[in-house]
Amino acid sequence: MTIQKANPNDHEILTQITKKSKAYWGYSDEQIENWSQFLTVSKEYIETNSAYNLIVEGQIIGYYSFFHESENSIKLDNLFVLPDFIGKGFGKVLMNDFLIRLKDITVQKLVLNSEPNAEDFYSKFGFVKVGQIETSIKDRYMPIMELLIEKNNR
Repeated sequence: MTIQKANPNDHEILTQITKKSKAYWGYSDEQIENWSQFLTVSKEYIETNSAYNLIVEGQIIGYYSFFHESENSIKLDNLFVLPDFIGKGFGKVLMNDFLIRLKDITVQKLVLNSEPNAEDFYSKFGFVKVGQIETSIKDRYMPIMELLIEKNNR
């Protein structure tokens, strides 16, 4: 198992991972298609942002990506694992790698918009819900979560 920087040519596999992972939560094919523009990872996105692949036995099974939202804030934009690997600790591996990778970066907080079904996952890492975003599905809200970085932990 390795984690390595994504290559722009990985855009199609990362898009597939994103869509399959999202569908894992029971969303219809039609809904996934409606969200396609938000679930597509482009070559340009990988070139512009920080993206890292989780590779197991030569296969990309998950990834995460992030960017500086502001001088003091980093946004975890994506963290997805293929459905066959969900619940087996690979999301935790990705999250821990993300947090370690940021140790040398001076920011005050990490933010993310969570899949509603993944809110508990992020809470285990210390993220707290600070708001929510209404989605295109009636009565479905994406939690806005953040993790404040203590200065003495840098």
